[in-house]
Amino acid sequence: MLRHRRRGETYPAQGLTRNVVSPSPSLSPDRESEPQGEPKGRRVWENGESECRSVTDRIGIELLTTNSVITSSHAKAGRLPYGLESRESLGAMPKQEFIEQGAAARTAGASLCSRRDWRQVNWRRVHRSVRRLQIRIVKAEQGQKKRKVRALQRILSRSFGGRAVAVKRVTTNRGKQTPGVDNVVWDTPGKKAQAIEDLRKQTGRPQPLRRVTIPKSNGSVRALGIPTMHGRAMQALHLLGLEPIAETRADPNSYGFRRARSTADAIEQCFLMLARKTSAQWVLEGDIRACFDGVSHDWLMANIPMDKAMLAKWLKAGYVEAGNWYPTEAGTPQGGIISPVLANLTLDGLERELNARFAATGTLARRSQVHLIRYADDFIITSRTKELPEEEVKPLVEKFLAVRGLELSATKTRVTQIDEGFDFPGVNIRKFDGKLLTQPAKKNVKAVLGKVRAEIKAHPQARAGDLIVKLNPIIRGWANYHRYGASWRTFRRVDWQINQALWRWARRRHHKKTVGWVEKKYFPRPDGKQVFSGTILNRAGEVRPTWLSQAHQTAIRRHLKIRGAANPYDPEWELYFEERGQRQMVERRGGNQRWLKLRLAQKGQCVVCGQELEYEGDWHLHHLQRRVDGGSNALSNPVLLHANCHRQVHQQGWRLARAASRERGVIKGLSRVR
Repeated sequence: MLRHRRRGETYPAQGLTRNVVSPSPSLSPDRESEPQGEPKGRRVWENGESECRSVTDRIGIELLTTNSVITSSHAKAGRLPYGLESRESLGAMPKQEFIEQGAAARTAGASLCSRRDWRQVNWRRVHRSVRRLQIRIVKAEQGQKKRKVRALQRILSRSFGGRAVAVKRVTTNRGKQTPGVDNVVWDTPGKKAQAIEDLRKQTGRPQPLRRVTIPKSNGSVRALGIPTMHGRAMQALHLLGLEPIAETRADPNSYGFRRARSTADAIEQCFLMLARKTSAQWVLEGDIRACFDGVSHDWLMANIPMDKAMLAKWLKAGYVEAGNWYPTEAGTPQGGIISPVLANLTLDGLERELNARFAATGTLARRSQVHLIRYADDFIITSRTKELPEEEVKPLVEKFLAVRGLELSATKTRVTQIDEGFDFPGVNIRKFDGKLLTQPAKKNVKAVLGKVRAEIKAHPQARAGDLIVKLNPIIRGWANYHRYGASWRTFRRVDWQINQALWRWARRRHHKKTVGWVEKKYFPRPDGKQVFSGTILNRAGEVRPTWLSQAHQTAIRRHLKIRGAANPYDPEWELYFEERGQRQMVERRGGNQRWLKLRLAQKGQCVVCGQELEYEGDWHLHHLQRRVDGGSNALSNPVLLHANCHRQVHQQGWRLARAASRERGVIKGLSRVR
C-alpha cells in the first residue's frame, strides 16, 4: 500500500524509483509504464517544481513493496547520491540527515543530481530543443493563447537546454571577460557547468549593476550598467522565451536590435519610400530623449509578457558607482542583454497607430504618404506636406510616448525637406536634382579618419606589416557598411586621406632618407598603383608581403531589404531565410575567400552544433587531419567551427571526419571518433 513516510523514518535501501507527477492510492508498481529517458533517483512529487531540487519536508516519498521492480538510475548504474559511501548507509540514514547532507552539498557547489560536464554537452540536441519550444511560443502567441505562452516560457526557462544556451551566450560574446560588481567571470569549463546548475534557482534578489561611462560622438558621456555574469545569464535565459514574442509583435519597419535585420535594411526602406518623383517630400526626424533611462517601470510591468517577479527585480536592482549604491526609479540599464528587446517592445505599436490614423484606406494613405522607419530609438516619418508632421503626426507621437514615460528630444527632432537631406543611421540621404542618393555622412567619415589617424599615431615605431594588420579591419568594416550606397567618391577621398597620413608616418620614421627611398620601401607600384605595403610572418614563420586595404576597391551593390513580416522564429519563413542566407554568402566575397568557400560548402552551419556561422561571430579553422600528422591545407581538409565548439573538440579528443557525399564539397554529416 502506498503511503507518505513520516519524519524521522529511514529510507529503504531498495525503495528508490523514478519520479511521478502525483501520488495515487490506486496505482501499483506492477502497472507502471516504463520510465521515459533517464530516470531519477527517488519517487517524489513536488507540486510541479524541478526534479533535481533537494528533498524537503513537504516532498512525499513512496514506499514500495519488496516485489517492486527497481528503476532507480543509482540502483541500475551502481551510483549513489552525493555524500553516500555505501548502499547500507543509504538505508540506515534518517530523513533529516539526508536533508542536511543535501543542503551541505548544495552549499559546497554540488548537487544531489549529477552535474553535466560542460565539455560533453550535446549542443546540436540542446539548440534543437530550445528551437522547438520557441516555435511553439510563436504559434501560441499568434493564436492569442496567453496562458499557453506563459506555460511554455516557464518550461523553457527551467529546461537544461535553455540554461545551457544562456550560459554559452554570455561566455562567448564580446563581454565575456567583463565582470560585474562581484568581479567574477566564467572562464573555465567547471565554472560554466556550475553556472548551468546555479540557474535552476530563480529566486533571490539580483546584485546591482556596475556603472561605467563611455564617450559619445557629441562630447557627452553615456552611462552603461554592467550586470554580473549570473545576472546576464539569467537575462539571456528569459530572453529565449521573450524574443519570439517580440518578433511576432514587432512593427514591420523596425530594424534595430532585431535578429536578421540591420541598418542596411532601414536605409533601403528609406530609399524605397523617398526615391520616386511622386514620393513624400518632407521628413520628421525623431529622436527619443533618454529612451533606455526614462521608460516607465509601471508600463513595463503591465505590458511586457514575461515573469513579472523576475522583471521587477531587474528593474529595481539599482547600480553601484564609485563604491555607492543608487536606486533605479525608471528605465532599463544600457548594457543588459534583455534591455534592447524591452526597448523595442516599448516602442512597438507606433507604426500601427500611424497607419490607423493616416492610412486607414488606400486613398488616405496616398494622400498623406505617412510612413515610419525606425532603428532602435531613432526614427523618421515621411509626409507629403510640411504641415502634416508638425500639426498632426508629432502630437500623436508625443502622446504615444507619454504613456510610456518618454518624450522627444527638442534639439534633435525637426522637420526636414528631402532636398536638404538628413542623416540616418550614419548615412546621409538627400535628393540631388530629383535623384535620391545615400552617401556616408560627414560625421561618419570624420570618425573613421580620426580612428585611423589615432591608430597610426599610437604606433610610431611599428613595422609596416603590423600597422597594416591594425588598419585593415577598420577600413574594410567601414567600407562594407557603406557599400550599398553611392559611396565610391567618398571611398576615394578616404583612401587619399589615409595614404597622406601614412606618408607622414613613413617620413617621420625615416627623416634622413630621401623621398625616393621612402616611396620605394613603403609605396611600391606593382600594378602601376601606389599602395602602402609591408611584410608579416605567417603561422609557418615565413615572410610574406601584405598591402593596405583600399576602400574604393569595395564593390558597390544594392541591398535587398528583408520583408517586413518575416519572423525568424516562425517555421513558415524558414525557406525564405535559408534562401536569403545563401544569397548573402554569395554577395559577401570581399573578405577571406578561403573561409567563405568553406562556409558555402558547410551551408553556413557549424559541423559540430549545427548552428549558423554568423558573420559577426568568432570562427575557428579546424583541420580534420592535423598539420603535424601530414594534413594538407587544401579545402578538403579544414572545416569551420564556432570557437566554443572548437575548444570542445580538442578537450574531448574528438576526431572529425566528413561523411560520404555525392555532392562535391558539401558536408552531409559528421562522425566523431575517440
